[in-house]
Amino acid sequence: MTVTLESIHDTARRLSGHVVRTPCHRSETLSAITGAEIYLKFENQQFTASFKDRGALAKLLSLDEAQRRRGVIAMSAGNHAQGVAHHATRMGIPATIVMPVSAPFNKVQQTRRLGATVVQHGMQLADAEIRAHEIAVEQGLVFVHPYDDETVIAGQGTVALEMLEDHPDIDCLCVPIGGGGLLAGMAIAARGIKPSIGLIGVQTRAFPAMHAAIAGTTPQFATQTIAEGIAVRNVGRITREIIGRLVEDILLVDESDIENAISLLISIEKTVAEGAGAAGLAAVLTHPERFRGRKVGIVICGGNIDTRLLGIVLQRQLVREQRLVTLRFEITDLPGTLGRIAGLIGESGANIIDVTHHRLFLDVPAKAADLDFTIETRDAEHTAAVEAALHAAGLMPRRLSSSGS
Repeated sequence: MTVTLESIHDTARRLSGHVVRTPCHRSETLSAITGAEIYLKFENQQFTASFKDRGALAKLLSLDEAQRRRGVIAMSAGNHAQGVAHHATRMGIPATIVMPVSAPFNKVQQTRRLGATVVQHGMQLADAEIRAHEIAVEQGLVFVHPYDDETVIAGQGTVALEMLEDHPDIDCLCVPIGGGGLLAGMAIAARGIKPSIGLIGVQTRAFPAMHAAIAGTTPQFATQTIAEGIAVRNVGRITREIIGRLVEDILLVDESDIENAISLLISIEKTVAEGAGAAGLAAVLTHPERFRGRKVGIVICGGNIDTRLLGIVLQRQLVREQRLVTLRFEITDLPGTLGRIAGLIGESGANIIDVTHHRLFLDVPAKAADLDFTIETRDAEHTAAVEAALHAAGLMPRRLSSSGS
């Protein structure tokens, strides 16, 4: 098949009732922050918390009875794995998923719970892909590609149909790119409905494969990223052609940009986004001049973030906002000193999170100590006020950097 607006509409009819028609709402607060009208598509509310449900089911529905009996295989860092596992199990199709060793534990565990056989191989998705193709040949399984498959692309394109049905005045879509299946499908659907619509892709600077492919440059990859869902080294042949033809630009965002977006979605929208799921908002926050005054549709494409990692991200954001700081006091080690400092901090309205004595540092005199107070404040202005009160009391705290030095 060739992916067209008509084929995406046909796919939407087949998927109806089997995947969630997720909400798409305007965010008043994010609109005020960014200077654009922000519409969020909550694909993190799918059953497996990712848009991958759509493409996976579309592909499984296209298989004949003989193919279903043989079973399917896929490679994935997590979200495609869960989409294939869930719908294959529901349809009685045996499923094997090859996942890189570096895949988040929660995604591996959930894929197994959903009924798939999980094989972990290699550190990168590219390694897992090679092994998946080998197993497909060995066992006669049908390979379900996560993005470079026209049926899968048509399934992902149904996201744009729903967004433009709910909000026809959206004039720009900002969409994360890994292999490009989501943006490729959405681009075909959106251009077919509204030819003037703006289409912007987003990649993490750590894995800029599609950005480099379109620009004709050689990408430089990092070893890891918080956005593992879009940490793809090999772009798709089909997706590259579609994106190169229909998408106006691909923006790059840094890890800190993505962390900031995750935190904002939690604090403002009360919704959990994984790194890839927050990439669209990160792009709007990082490149506001590209979106100011526009009606921008952003896909929160996944919410499968490890809870431990989420906790770290939220705490790191408090550090960035100077709401969580560590103050070091070089003191004479005498009774009552700790209590005096704690009292002054409390009187200033700050909350003490942790206190640590350092008596054994060799650069500290034997009769002295370094005393570290980690405190929580309302905001950066409040932090400065606490420090001023301490200085006024004759204390000279030194604020430690986020690295603790």
